[in-house]
Amino acid sequence: MTHPTPYIHFPGTAREALTFYGDVFGCGVQVHAYADFGRVDGPPEAVAHGMLVDGPVALFGADAGPDESPLKAEGLMLSLLGAADPDVAHEWFARLSDGGRVLSDLQARGWGASDGEVVDRYGLHWLLGYEPAEE
Repeated sequence: MTHPTPYIHFPGTAREALTFYGDVFGCGVQVHAYADFGRVDGPPEAVAHGMLVDGPVALFGADAGPDESPLKAEGLMLSLLGAADPDVAHEWFARLSDGGRVLSDLQARGWGASDGEVVDRYGLHWLLGYEPAEE
């Protein structure tokens, strides 16, 4: 089954952001600069294409080009419900919160699951959660 993969146009922070996400999620990061692709419509060191590899999260990103708008996410969350064990989900939540804004702590909810929301330092809105352990 094919899943959509977010492709984020960052406002000149793609390399920094992808490196941050790679560190948070334990992924490798591949980054290709404008110069690598022979692009001359921006600074040679700007990111033309980058991605997380070999990890639990798929994400593409680039620096917004001259005719592209950078990310302004409203009404969108990246959901990682059930994507990790509780300890890992809490670690991801704490790391994404660093320099970001917690909207709702990652905690047990009345329906039995645990979840929380955070907007990270790059403006991405994340929903992380997990179900209680089966006994």
